[in-house]
Amino acid sequence: MAVYKDKKRGTWYVSLYYTDWTGKQQRKLKRGFLTKKEAQDWERHFSLEKASSLDMTFGDFYKRYTDDVKPKLRENTWKSKEYVIELKILPYFKDLVMREITPRDIIAWQNEMRKCESQDGEKYKGTYLRKMQAELSAIFNHAVKYYELPKNPAVIAGPLGQHHADEMLFWTKEEYMRFIPEVANKTYSYMAFELFRIGELMALTPADFDFDKNKLSITKSYQRISGRDVITKPKTPKSVRMISMPENVALEMRDFLDSIYGIESSDRIFVISKSYLHHEMDRGVKASGVKRIRLHDLRHSHVSLLIDMGFSAVAIGNRVGHESTEITYRYAHMMPSIQDDMAEALDEEWKEGFDVGEES
Repeated sequence: MAVYKDKKRGTWYVSLYYTDWTGKQQRKLKRGFLTKKEAQDWERHFSLEKASSLDMTFGDFYKRYTDDVKPKLRENTWKSKEYVIELKILPYFKDLVMREITPRDIIAWQNEMRKCESQDGEKYKGTYLRKMQAELSAIFNHAVKYYELPKNPAVIAGPLGQHHADEMLFWTKEEYMRFIPEVANKTYSYMAFELFRIGELMALTPADFDFDKNKLSITKSYQRISGRDVITKPKTPKSVRMISMPENVALEMRDFLDSIYGIESSDRIFVISKSYLHHEMDRGVKASGVKRIRLHDLRHSHVSLLIDMGFSAVAIGNRVGHESTEITYRYAHMMPSIQDDMAEALDEEWKEGFDVGEES
């Protein structure tokens, strides 16, 4: 037995030996349990976890999943996963035994999530429900791949939420040109919106700009995590790129940097928050009368303009840091004129292949 009474303190403790991941024997001592049952429960959870047995609870397996997966991910990526799992998944599954969780349990959880509402009283969006399902399924996939769980019950239960993103909003060129003068009285706001359309804004430094060639280097990304400023590499290799700036934007940016006293080449230029940009967006929208879009929709607006100007999906993808297939898939509904042009060109090709002159 590994559970003992500490007669001097009047509490219980656990003392046991286990084999660690290197194959060495280690001793574990844990004191301070008020009852024998508490000590026995702790010992059982610890032994199952060290044995990697799927007789452990979902909550205990999540600790193992965290140890395995967290070191491989960027900090902000893990934080995003952790938030969803601990808020929407753990409360429901944490006390269930891993190998006993069935597709019926998953379906019951899915139905509960469909009933949930956000703080503003709205049902969760389909894309958010899909993210919940993806995080739950990832945990079971990990158990299948590395811990001999026979099958993933989340896959058998079927999808939650929708595959496609919610409606994509964007401004036309005319709407943007109505909006931007309304925030031009604040130079930081004006330049932020000018650059937000074409690159990752918050991590930019003066060293990223080559004004001789009107080039902008995108080599890093910024996140605010647990009250800290964190600079990392962009999410994908495709996101690391060199962008050609319109000459007027380059000239404005050079004048803007010249006006910032004491800024060093490695200093962040836009030391502002997203809430500030949301406030400025609201201010410009109210003054201009254009529809309210999300900050990220400025990139959609930029892509839609480039599509309208006739640039290819490959060229646009290289500019905004996406694969051309993603551009084609996400923005196909914006290309009806291109479809018409294709049909007309094919029609001309077809006609040229035949002698369509009148019979004599």
